[in-house]
Amino acid sequence: MVSDSLSPASPAPGRNQSAVPDAERIRRSPKVLLHDHLDGGLRPATIVELARETGYEDLPETEAGRLETWFRESADSGSLERYLETFTHTVGVMQTREALFRVAAECAEDLAADGVVYAEVRYAPEQHLRGGLTLEEVVEAVDEGFREGERRAAADGHRIRVGALLTAMRHAARALEIAELANRYRDLGVVGFDIAGAEAGHPPTRHLDAFEYLKRENNHFTIHAGEAFGLPSIWQALQWCGADRLGHGVRIIDDIQVADDGSVKLGRLASYVRDKRIPLELCPSSNLQTGAAPSYAEHPIGLLRRLHFRATVNTDNRLMSGTSMSNEFEQLVRTFHYTLDDMQWFTVNAMKSAFIPFDERLAMINEVIKPGYAALKSEWLFRNSAV
Repeated sequence: MVSDSLSPASPAPGRNQSAVPDAERIRRSPKVLLHDHLDGGLRPATIVELARETGYEDLPETEAGRLETWFRESADSGSLERYLETFTHTVGVMQTREALFRVAAECAEDLAADGVVYAEVRYAPEQHLRGGLTLEEVVEAVDEGFREGERRAAADGHRIRVGALLTAMRHAARALEIAELANRYRDLGVVGFDIAGAEAGHPPTRHLDAFEYLKRENNHFTIHAGEAFGLPSIWQALQWCGADRLGHGVRIIDDIQVADDGSVKLGRLASYVRDKRIPLELCPSSNLQTGAAPSYAEHPIGLLRRLHFRATVNTDNRLMSGTSMSNEFEQLVRTFHYTLDDMQWFTVNAMKSAFIPFDERLAMINEVIKPGYAALKSEWLFRNSAV
């Protein structure tokens, strides 16, 4: 065990009462998103329209407002398996090139309007073949949609760059095929690989051939691990598979002990994750829905932030969680009294952990993120000095 002198009651690093952001500044702050599912972020009105256009007849509601409520209530069950059931309907309307293009373009637009300047959005090509598309046609349609969304966002005065993560479903047997697809389209909009789906009974080690292939090709990959399943899932993702990042990873808290006097001890796995600066793709609102955390106040992100893990803030599924990056930060600011300095820390963490070349990450940090937060801090100080 490794002892740490930081108490869970100690102030968050960088705490500056003069820079506590309000909702409007949170929305305008530059944000970086590493864990967002394309099929988990559709606009409800788009689902209704696509269902009508494609002949999909299984929607539980056909009015956009009621459908949005249905998604949120169905996902808010405390069960990851029940949460995943909601994707039947979003995937169901994403089976044509036109639908994929539209959903991807709107995704980029929505993220940019929320202040996201860089995003990695993941989806599983194998789930979009029912309409006769090939894997390659799926990837190309989504990429064209992302590029169109970037152009529309720029026309509205918002800067964003979107990269795709190709996901294999952990209960299926196409991981190597999807990994090879990700490698063929790297530098053509695809920045990495992922596996997703219910963790219990489907360990990442079932897909070792895909991970070994990606390592031989010097390609990047993240693995959903440590969300519904605990430390063994994290250990396997890192030590057997060699993941660059942990999708969620929130259950690393199981290897951290907090004593009554506030002292903290890290187990060997938690120490390894922190020492190696392994990024954690934390998704607070989603974690509450799936039962990985009981409340924002009890979410491990607060302690992980104080212990200087490579923690990042993410949305996971914006439709199912009724959330956005601004909402995630609003909840954290309200709960942990985070400041613009804390928000910048999370954002720089995410940009450092992105699957694009180092010089491009550095340029985003120095030319977009840091200047953006500096402007917000100066604005706040000017406003308050005039009061």
